[in-house]
Amino acid sequence: TVAAFDSFRFIIKGSLAGAAVYVAYDQGLLGSGTQGAEALKKAQAALPPAIQEWTSYIGWEVRTVQLPPTPKFDFSPSDSWNKGVQTVMSALSVAPTRACEYTVEGWKYVKDLVK
Repeated sequence: TVAAFDSFRFIIKGSLAGAAVYVAYDQGLLGSGTQGAEALKKAQAALPPAIQEWTSYIGWEVRTVQLPPTPKFDFSPSDSWNKGVQTVMSALSVAPTRACEYTVEGWKYVKDLVK
């Protein structure tokens, strides 16, 4: 019975993970950086009405409580990706020069220890 319960939990968790990946793919979050930025803008626009609808559905009175505004993100996934790629490529381009410098410094250090 314990193994069946564990199997059931595994199936439920796997199904939820699969559904989350499908929704992310369907909304364009797994596409290019511009598709991700568009999906984020859509989510920011849809969130306040969705919260209002959900609270009215379950019967909460939101008229007396002021909901905080949704945070505004000034974040571009494509710009961040490009900056990361540029940083990595910059580090790789100077790697041979730095390796030579560190080798020379290492040999100097070893020679000083031997003296």
